[in-house]
Amino acid sequence: MRHFWGKLRSSASHLFSSGRSKRDGGRKNNNGGGGGSKVVDLTLVVAPPHPHPPPAGVGKPDTRTRWCCGFRGSGCVMGMVESGPGEARQVSSPPESRELQEYPPVTSAKMKLSDGRYLAYTERGVPKSRAKYKIVIVHGFGSSKEMSFPVSQDLIEILGLYFVLYDRAGYGDSDYNPKRSLRSEVQDIEELANWLQLGSKFYIIGVSMGSYPTWSCLKHIPHRLAGVAFIVPTVNYRWPSLPDSLTKLDYRKRLIRWSIRIASHAPGLLQWFVTSKWHPSDGDPSLFNKRDIEALKKNSGGFPMFTPEKLRERLVFETLRSDFKVSFGKWDFDPLDLEDPFPKETSSVHIWQGYEDKVVPYQLQRYITSKLPWIKYHEIPDGGHLIVHYHGVCDAILRALLLGEEEPAL
Repeated sequence: MRHFWGKLRSSASHLFSSGRSKRDGGRKNNNGGGGGSKVVDLTLVVAPPHPHPPPAGVGKPDTRTRWCCGFRGSGCVMGMVESGPGEARQVSSPPESRELQEYPPVTSAKMKLSDGRYLAYTERGVPKSRAKYKIVIVHGFGSSKEMSFPVSQDLIEILGLYFVLYDRAGYGDSDYNPKRSLRSEVQDIEELANWLQLGSKFYIIGVSMGSYPTWSCLKHIPHRLAGVAFIVPTVNYRWPSLPDSLTKLDYRKRLIRWSIRIASHAPGLLQWFVTSKWHPSDGDPSLFNKRDIEALKKNSGGFPMFTPEKLRERLVFETLRSDFKVSFGKWDFDPLDLEDPFPKETSSVHIWQGYEDKVVPYQLQRYITSKLPWIKYHEIPDGGHLIVHYHGVCDAILRALLLGEEEPAL
């Protein structure tokens, strides 16, 4: 990773000096929901379509060709829905079954936001009508609503878990937001929750760079949150409360500073470099530890936005660039100044971190939770940055968040 950014810094320094800069508009977890239980990958298991019609003037159905898939027994059922203005053809849905694998396949849906953009989302888990817990999952950098969040079938059924995963602005099927900010991310989440009628409170789980919208929810809409979990959350080195003694020797701080500078002043150079040199889906050992690389091999989806072909697309690159700049730019608040959103211990906030994470050092998470003692800290000793893909970890995260259970000792 140092080698990669060293090359980028060298190229940037040459560009700036030559005057040619230009703008281009702890623990391994075996909880797993019990011995012998089946694991359901939430990228495939989905709930029935939203039963309520959209409020007038707020949204309209997606009019593009859409793919849908779901489990049927041990196989995968896949279908396509084509719709156009004034007409729609839907895949017929079988009756609801007690078996999770037999929930009818559905498509991703879209809603119209108050600023006119469209936000794509998918509903998974049990039908909302019988859900006990409603959870919004915020994906990270280069990911989408199709991200894998493997939860055991037993846990989904027993607890009545309903999940909403959505494409953040510019990702997947959601419209790009040229005015992306901390507040806009919160507004998108709150409007989505209102559209889906999730109630006065809902749970939220932020993964990696999906943590900055989650921190912003804690700041701006704490009254809407039933509980919060962060999974390997990124840390902004510009937070005022982070002491220099903790970060001055961290090479990531310098790399991020240079990355922000290049993204702001020489985006064309950055785009050329990442399309030529950067391939995180290959399992770069400077980014991922042994267990991460094993998870990447099993998760064939990898990082679909990080391929050279996708990064050459202007909208994809601009989405990633703006997301990075907001995440590591100047914030309008310091998370370490936040107060406990659940002072009466009605719920809790959690951070899950891998001890061997090469993207976000565990020392930062330990410091944050020492200053915010109301956050419960969980560390996986041999975990890297992709712990969300490890067997049993998602079950442990949900049990801790929803039931207050501790992860089992290894």
